[in-house]
Amino acid sequence: MNILVFLTTYIAMEGVTWCTHKFVMHGFLWNLHYDHHNKNKSKFMEKNDWFFVFFAIISMSLFYIGSTIESMEFLIYISLGILAYGISYVIVHEIIIHKRLFSNWTQKFFYFKALQKAHRKHHSHLGPEDGECFGMLWVPFHYFKEAYKNR
Repeated sequence: MNILVFLTTYIAMEGVTWCTHKFVMHGFLWNLHYDHHNKNKSKFMEKNDWFFVFFAIISMSLFYIGSTIESMEFLIYISLGILAYGISYVIVHEIIIHKRLFSNWTQKFFYFKALQKAHRKHHSHLGPEDGECFGMLWVPFHYFKEAYKNR
């Protein structure tokens, strides 16, 4: 059951990410996300990174509550699902898509090419309105189809 809670949380985080990205980051907290769309952004720290801190605090809080209150132990597995998604986010978004660590690394795997193309499309909108491709691990199917064809 705990593995199911973990996996469900991990998968659900894509929806949470999509909604947070569309309605919060491109909404009332655009001032924190703006620098992520700005071409003069820092390679290692952006205001946008505070969203990662926010989710880390949620994950740590759930872990603490789940490990101190016996009847709430399931919260540990929700916390671990959020943590695993956060690790995926760092690897996929920061390292593979934005190349924060390896700037001249070229991706050949069609899945990552599709994610990169969708993310470039997302970044083509410099303002908070008219955005698209708000997810992180799943993007519209036509990007996958196109990347697979062009591999």
